[in-house]
Amino acid sequence: IFQRGGMDGLSAVIPYQERRYYDTRPRIAFKAPNPQDPTKTGLRLDDRFALNPALAGFKRIWDEGRLAVVHATGAPHGSRSHFEAMGYMERGTPGGTRLSTGWLGRHLAATARQTDSPFRAIGFGGVVQEALRGPVPAAALRSIADFHLRGDTAELARFKAQLEALWCGQDWLAEDTRAVFSALDLLEKADPARHQPENGAVYPQTGLGQGLKQIAQLIKADLGLEVACIDMGGWDTHINQVWGNGDVTQGQMSNLLRQLDQAVTAFYLDIGRRWDDPGVTLLTMSEFGRRVAQNSGNGTDHGEGSCMFLVSGAAVQGDHGDWPGLEPEDLALGE
Repeated sequence: IFQRGGMDGLSAVIPYQERRYYDTRPRIAFKAPNPQDPTKTGLRLDDRFALNPALAGFKRIWDEGRLAVVHATGAPHGSRSHFEAMGYMERGTPGGTRLSTGWLGRHLAATARQTDSPFRAIGFGGVVQEALRGPVPAAALRSIADFHLRGDTAELARFKAQLEALWCGQDWLAEDTRAVFSALDLLEKADPARHQPENGAVYPQTGLGQGLKQIAQLIKADLGLEVACIDMGGWDTHINQVWGNGDVTQGQMSNLLRQLDQAVTAFYLDIGRRWDDPGVTLLTMSEFGRRVAQNSGNGTDHGEGSCMFLVSGAAVQGDHGDWPGLEPEDLALGE
């Protein structure tokens, strides 16, 4: 999951023992854990960090030993341009622009091919994410229903006939045609739409929620999926991270984190035993974080480090990484 816009990691995973967190964020800092008021205060992870109260589902995953947090993550290029930083992160080339392939695309090319499935790599959305670009074809998928022509068998037969009419032998068009046929046949046989959410999972009616639901359907249909990418935008919170009414749990940040929490929690429940067998890993990342101090609009400006979440049957519960502290001398650019 790519959290596009630069997520404020200090609001997601609260460093509640850092006095400077509260001194520099008098109106937007989230409160230290208080078991008597769990909906309005941080959800304690350990002696240093707490989850945002909007991440109650993440806390459940933590308690079950399948969540790891990596704080103060970032890239050393120092760019605060969204597009430039996204490009560096998706290519896996901080500060470099020579490579046109993505880090996941290169990973797929370098690992043993488990299957020739056209669903080995999927990018949910209108275009394939840059992280997936490479020699292994990745498909862009808006929805399973649209790809399968919403189950209209007559329309599907007509579409196949039109493609056959365009088949030109051994050129690139023929290869693309065969790939489309293969994908359509696999979906037709596996019918992933029949795989209903399990274990009480209820997906929210959001782009992320419905996208993760379809990723779970593809996993359960055993179509050979190895990597899927999906985006969640809106994290560029220059203003109104908190509405300013005295309740820090009301504002853009809590709304965004709640949407993330609801979607990931549903996916977590739905996948069930598959976290361990065959093994599923979910990773969140953002192109950069926000500055430590709030601005005049109850928001934060572009900064450096953020945090990443990892959900996996193989996760080592804990907050990982080298936490530098929040004093000016400890920060990348002193802010």
